[in-house]
Amino acid sequence: MATKTVTQSLNEAPLGLFHLRAVLTAGMGFFTDAYDLFIIGAALVLIKAQWHPTSGMIGLLGSTALLAAFLGAFVFGRLADIFGRKTIYGLEAALMALGAILSAFSPSILWLLIFRFIMGLGIGGDYPVSAVLMSEYANTKDRGKLVSLVFSMQALGLISGPIVALTLLASGINPNIAWRLMLGLGAIPALAVIILRRRMPESPRYVAQVKGQSAEAQLKLAEFSGGTTAHATDMDPVRRLTLGQMLSQSRYWLLLLGTAGSWAVFDYAYYGNSISLPLVLKAVAPHATATTTIAWSLMIFAVAAVPGYVLAFFMIDKIGHKKLQWMGFLLMGTAFGVIGLVPGLTKDVVPFLLIFGFSYFFAEFGPNTTTFVISAEVYPTSVRATGHGISAGVAKLGAFIGVFVFPLLNASLGLRGTLLITFAFSLVGILLTLLLPEPNQMSLEDLEDASNHNSNMVRVVNE
Repeated sequence: MATKTVTQSLNEAPLGLFHLRAVLTAGMGFFTDAYDLFIIGAALVLIKAQWHPTSGMIGLLGSTALLAAFLGAFVFGRLADIFGRKTIYGLEAALMALGAILSAFSPSILWLLIFRFIMGLGIGGDYPVSAVLMSEYANTKDRGKLVSLVFSMQALGLISGPIVALTLLASGINPNIAWRLMLGLGAIPALAVIILRRRMPESPRYVAQVKGQSAEAQLKLAEFSGGTTAHATDMDPVRRLTLGQMLSQSRYWLLLLGTAGSWAVFDYAYYGNSISLPLVLKAVAPHATATTTIAWSLMIFAVAAVPGYVLAFFMIDKIGHKKLQWMGFLLMGTAFGVIGLVPGLTKDVVPFLLIFGFSYFFAEFGPNTTTFVISAEVYPTSVRATGHGISAGVAKLGAFIGVFVFPLLNASLGLRGTLLITFAFSLVGILLTLLLPEPNQMSLEDLEDASNHNSNMVRVVNE
């Protein structure tokens, strides 16, 4: 009878309940990320009425957590490769919970900026952990689907924000208290993340391939999967690529340009539009109430964005991860271009919502999902969280710029001019995507071997 290693058992395992447990554990963190990042858009409408911040301060309030996420993704991504994924699980979730609670009690804009920064560090750290955690538990056949399912929890975070905001406003709560509740409620799912992740073992791939403890990895995998994976009798080769070795090789810089660059230009467009969406809709319909603009935001998320997430989940492994990314960039960018070039669309609510919703659909059924997935696939196990963390960090820097400059560009260029810039960024995203390999239906180990052919990665076969 053929023998298997731990990673071969994972690659060939049929889709089972332990995969869904991993999805729930990783996905709950990403739900929290999405809620905390996007709820500020609804809260800003109320904060603006209370504290009357300048356009620059509005941009800073909306983007501070993204700037912190840039730093958090870099730091925690690297730490997850050094100390293990499990070590980082609860720490970044604790920062998210703490930041959300403190934000609710902010005495001033300055303190709100500080508390959102703390929360953003945790959000940034959760990006590489959530993605890598799932990709390393996934089988080869369904990896895109499983990591996409984790990412699709962002959809629930997106629609939960407007639902919470509408509920609070409809209940007659003072608006100055309502926005504090919106921000503070983000602590609840973050605390749930801590509980779930305490019960999940370390990534078997990391334990076997990086730590060289195949027997321990098999024991934990059998326990977590309930014995449904094939019993491993062979020892996994130890695969270690140091950060210095990674950064000394041009192919990894090219890979980082593809993953980090395409993700950054996407996030510039996506977060600038999403976090500022209530303000965008206010510009299209100046006389609309705060409740109306938030309701429109919910409608766009529910009718356009959520189906995009769902279709990405079902189709990513059929279409191909790279192909879906450049197709999404193309169609999303086309929508931005139409709004920017056709006169009158930014003055008529119905056609604007339809075309803007079209852009959201292909953002989710495209680069918003695939940038998260591909960055968790194409790097070796020993630097996978580092590669994803760098990519996510650079992306959040792009998002920070997009959110910060959106109110300023809108004030100087108008909505049409601002969206034409996002159209140009979408075209750049297509070009950067072409630098990437197609990871679909390839095991993580085959991807690693292809990337490191004739490299100086240390590989030691245990005896």
